[in-house]
Amino acid sequence: MSIIAIDLGTTNIKVIAYDNKLNQLSEKSSSVQYFKDDNVVEFDPEQYFEILCGLIKDCCEDSFAAPPFDVSQIVLTGQAESLVILGKDGRPVRNAISWLDMRSQKECEELRGVFDSDTSYHITGQPEIMPTWPVTKILWIKKNEPEIFAAVDKYLLLKDYIQYRLCGIFAGDHSIYNFSHYFNIVEKEYWTDMLDYVGIKLSQLPPTVPSCTVLGPVTPQIAKDLGLDPATKVNVGTLDHFAGMIGTGNIEEGIITESTGTVLALATMINTPAFSKDMVQLHCGPFDGTYVFLPVCESGGISLEWFKNTFTPDVGFDEINKQCAQKEQPGKLLFMPYIAGTNAPDFNANASGVFFGFKDGADRYDFALAVMEGVAHMLNTNIKYLVEAGVHADRIVSNGGGTKSALWCQLKSDITGFTMAVPRNKEAACLGAAMIGAVSENIFAGYAEAVAQCVEIEREYRPALHAEYAVKSELYDKLYGSLQDVYALHAKDVL
Repeated sequence: MSIIAIDLGTTNIKVIAYDNKLNQLSEKSSSVQYFKDDNVVEFDPEQYFEILCGLIKDCCEDSFAAPPFDVSQIVLTGQAESLVILGKDGRPVRNAISWLDMRSQKECEELRGVFDSDTSYHITGQPEIMPTWPVTKILWIKKNEPEIFAAVDKYLLLKDYIQYRLCGIFAGDHSIYNFSHYFNIVEKEYWTDMLDYVGIKLSQLPPTVPSCTVLGPVTPQIAKDLGLDPATKVNVGTLDHFAGMIGTGNIEEGIITESTGTVLALATMINTPAFSKDMVQLHCGPFDGTYVFLPVCESGGISLEWFKNTFTPDVGFDEINKQCAQKEQPGKLLFMPYIAGTNAPDFNANASGVFFGFKDGADRYDFALAVMEGVAHMLNTNIKYLVEAGVHADRIVSNGGGTKSALWCQLKSDITGFTMAVPRNKEAACLGAAMIGAVSENIFAGYAEAVAQCVEIEREYRPALHAEYAVKSELYDKLYGSLQDVYALHAKDVL
């Protein structure tokens, strides 16, 4: 008996097969192809599904002797907001719209004029109406593609669509639905005022279910096409950030998971919908009755990637780390890592990147170190918001691409004052998805046993220069505060 974990990524689709002890058997991945034009980012959902099916089949063929492949569950995780629209024949009526798509700026302004931030936050857990949310794109379609709007039978998020194609059942996972901005996270039902304003019918949306729900077996056609046992079940799993929490052992209050990939995200579990005064993003958690604070910073690892590609294209990340580690720390420069603006609770679409404090003699590695420190300061700012919201954490578990840099991990520890624990398994989201399947199959008696058996901490980074960085953290906060009027003036001048 084995489990297939699927990560429906933005950049890559990933499939990993595990045995019944959650040892990895095989891993396959493929990049996602997009159609891009200005603010438009779309993809073909049928092609996405076909690629996924190919990966599942390849993974099984590498893991098992012959079909029918002995897979007990397929568990899904991955992105949330990408929108798939079906007609009455159950097929997409247009390309899927990625969460990266920014076409609906005007629709955001319109919706903000009708639904204030406080109302939005206490219903959806999201204080700001942003173009990433599917509701804004549906309103855009209503205005710009009326023939498509009239032909819609179902509005689905990407994970819903993949579940439907695998097992023929429509269902929406609670943990991803507040990204739609039309779901009430306390009542666990759709926000009808928002639906009525946009013109979305309840019949056009899937029933919602708790995370980690087993929907049912794969369809006979999928079993035949992929060589699966017809009894193979499909599990809705949970949001990728929450699967990553499970895969790093963050299954109860008192732990913060930090992930520095393209974006920087923090996640910590609470057992009640504790809306904070600073409006920290709040989501339905991976376990029934739980919630998760999930502040997400768009300018995470992308800041260092931007710096490398722009200023040191001839130098690899390993060499950048080596050179930066030889610099005096704290560094002399400050970097505001807001090259993609800032999300709530510090929401400011006008914010931008700033280097401050450099003088003659500073070289490119001084700037690179400042970028790493800047992202760590941004992490620290968001941890403060969590503390103010009542979170009491004793450690941070770190995952994502940023953990490849020992220097960056140490900087995060020094600046936040927290010990940073890095797990051995770097595929935390897929491992977490596999753990969901294993618990539901009674391979483990519960998540605590699954964590004890499957999660191992590889290295811990303890704060060594926290006192020294405290002065620079204060300067960082003051600089950001002093830039607010400048950001507003700059945005007005640019526009």
